[in-house]
Amino acid sequence: MAKRVCIIGAGASGLAAIKVCLEDGLEPFCFEMNNDIGGLWRYEEGERTGACVYKSTIINTSKEIMCFSTFPIPKEFPNYMHHTKVMEYYRMFCNEFDLEKHIKFHTKVLSCTETDDHKDTGRWCVKTQNTKTGVEKSEVFDGIMVAVGHHAIPNLPLDSFPGIEKFKGKYMHSHLYRNHDGFEGKKVVVVGIGNSGGDIAVDLSRIADQTYLSTRSGAWVFYRVDKGGMPVDVNITTRLGKIIDGLLPSSLVNTLGEAIANAKFDHELYGLRPKHRVFSQHPMVNDDLPNRVLSGTLKIKGNVTSFTEKGVYFEDGEYEDVDIVIFATGFNFAYPFLNESVVKVNQNRTKLYKYMWPPNVKKSSLAIIGAVQPLGATIPLSELQCRWATQVFKGLVKLPSQVEMNADIDKKLSEMKRRYYDSPRHTVQVDHVDYMDEVAEQIGVKPNILKLFLTDPALASKVLFEVASPYQYRLSGPGKWPKAREMIMTQMERIKFPLQSRPSVTRAEPSQFAWIKQVVFILILGVIFYKLF
Repeated sequence: MAKRVCIIGAGASGLAAIKVCLEDGLEPFCFEMNNDIGGLWRYEEGERTGACVYKSTIINTSKEIMCFSTFPIPKEFPNYMHHTKVMEYYRMFCNEFDLEKHIKFHTKVLSCTETDDHKDTGRWCVKTQNTKTGVEKSEVFDGIMVAVGHHAIPNLPLDSFPGIEKFKGKYMHSHLYRNHDGFEGKKVVVVGIGNSGGDIAVDLSRIADQTYLSTRSGAWVFYRVDKGGMPVDVNITTRLGKIIDGLLPSSLVNTLGEAIANAKFDHELYGLRPKHRVFSQHPMVNDDLPNRVLSGTLKIKGNVTSFTEKGVYFEDGEYEDVDIVIFATGFNFAYPFLNESVVKVNQNRTKLYKYMWPPNVKKSSLAIIGAVQPLGATIPLSELQCRWATQVFKGLVKLPSQVEMNADIDKKLSEMKRRYYDSPRHTVQVDHVDYMDEVAEQIGVKPNILKLFLTDPALASKVLFEVASPYQYRLSGPGKWPKAREMIMTQMERIKFPLQSRPSVTRAEPSQFAWIKQVVFILILGVIFYKLF
């Protein structure tokens, strides 16, 4: 009899969990408290539990790096998708693999407790409640995948803003923002300079009388569109890039990154330059922000120090009358259905092995999926985590001892503290390729570059030089996908296809320069062999 696995949440990570369970011969039961799939990406006009995109949201990761590894996003889809396209892709994925029949909607998980025989079996008793009828039910499962993400509870630090109780205008968390209706002609302050804060400030600056973006620390801003018109993550999320980064001092890597960011616009001139280095924070991606500042409809301000009845004071002492304040101050994640003896969250910090496994759970039958903040796409990371989880649930892969897991946790927390400035945002940060490889090694699916160069040089060059797409982790080992090679060899075609809506004259590359590529290729190979050996 197949092992029964409880999956909590039907967002992107939950869908990945269902699919992986099915392909590995496990029986998935997914519980979703809302009435549809999609999680964060399911847009609704009204207020709801959990995070929700706003009407203008466009994803910050491009399609070839964010897709499920056995289901490429159609070539016709844009590289950076509007949230409606993201949801369309999720539905296509669901339909292709008939996932929805494994989901119970309107079902809230109340608790997950270890059964009396858990020490021997690793089983869990899961209590759920139908959110429409109120009926509760308990079932026993052999394993649990928690896929609720980390945009759960809005962080609204009102205690940090003296006088806000006097403010007669409107204030809200960005969690409640859906569109700019009702903001026309208003003076608005957006507090917080993460991606949401930047996007909302730009959105409102087109229709509000005046928009202010308030930041305590500043931010480095990157564009979606990079050199040659390519998506920025296509150019930077490569194995070659990671090798070069590893060979260079971090100070030099930061200096180069800051030079690239400042080449777009001078962060000092725009009042955005932070004290920390460019790779010491989660990057902000926003192509429109400097244009809105140039037009004067958006002004960058320092931290809000206090409120009055009609406005706010900023840290430079300036005062502005404002009508509405939006706090884009992030989220706190939590697992209220788990006892703190299983997973304890303290200021967005948890003790999880590889950001996934509670070290004190016997039999390793509970995994947290998608509770990471990558410098890249989340879907491929969640999917790899699910593949690792099913291998552990089936007893094919074993986790290290509790002592070893705790040592690894402490090491990662220490490394994160050294690299990133202190912030609740920087508690689950991972580098996309590094983390993917780290998880892939656990189940034997990390691509072997040297072997590929000996057996399939054409594929090896794609794996090394082009975007580190999810298909790379389907080339070999458990879950090998026959079409993985084809998808890697054709990924640039899918990236370019939606850009070529108008036929243009193709200029042939001068043959006399072809030798330059060959020389560069040989030099890079030498660096790689040096790095690997």
